Amino acid sequence: MVLDIQIITEARVMKANIKNKNIVFIPNVDLNDGRNNPYHYSILSWKKWAEQYNDVEVIEWVDPIMDPSTFKITLQRYWVHDILKYNNIEYEQVLLVDADTIIHPNCPNFFTETKGKFGVTLNNGCYEWVTRSIKQWGDNLFKDEPKIKPWEYFNGGFQITSKKHIPFYKKVQEYYTSNIDKINGLNEQIKAGTDQTIINYLTQQNSIDITYMSEAYNLQDLFRKNLLHMPGHSWFPDELRFLESGWVYHFNAIPQNNRHVSYWMERTYKKLYT
Repeated sequence: MVLDIQIITEARVMKANIKNKNIVFIPNVDLNDGRNNPYHYSILSWKKWAEQYNDVEVIEWVDPIMDPSTFKITLQRYWVHDILKYNNIEYEQVLLVDADTIIHPNCPNFFTETKGKFGVTLNNGCYEWVTRSIKQWGDNLFKDEPKIKPWEYFNGGFQITSKKHIPFYKKVQEYYTSNIDKINGLNEQIKAGTDQTIINYLTQQNSIDITYMSEAYNLQDLFRKNLLHMPGHSWFPDELRFLESGWVYHFNAIPQNNRHVSYWMERTYKKLYT
């Protein structure tokens, strides 16, 4: 497959002559569905956080390298090493992080905690969703592979990788491109994960050394944790109580109502940075 790999011009502006740079790589492709409307708050928060570190740079990736209607953006992000190489960007480690996140300005530099391994955070959200996803994807695509243990299942929205993982990512790319029709069909059928459970299985299958990092770096499923104040659903009055519970706030799996993702991302960013 011939790929047209592009990245926005702004992302090429790197801090001068710094070696061993760590990259925060945020996919923010506009699919004209309105979903990414609040994501600029995420980009701004990560850039402001990175300003305090000489070895951290934020890259916003906006141009898909394949047709998103066939190859979802969550799958395309596994070409991150190719995108960085294409744009002549040197780096030590790179964090793949979802664009529906806001980082606290006082968050520690987690790049120092990976121990040179594949850095992830556990998926501490809805266990019914996790176990159903593990079983159904496993039964259909990984029949000969032991089922992932739910307590070892990581969230795909926070992954720290390095050049040592390029061979593994090549295998991931090959798997996706070889099985894309089957994956797309199962996505419609299972409705529990696009790439997340697959990458968990592929990591296990390839015996990738993992560092499980603190949940504070990827505080997910805030609604299910009862950390979002929803009128009629919460006993506490403080809308931003979750700020006491972690460093990176992941606004996933929030019910559609008048306080959806846009509300929480804007509210959180303005509280922390303005």
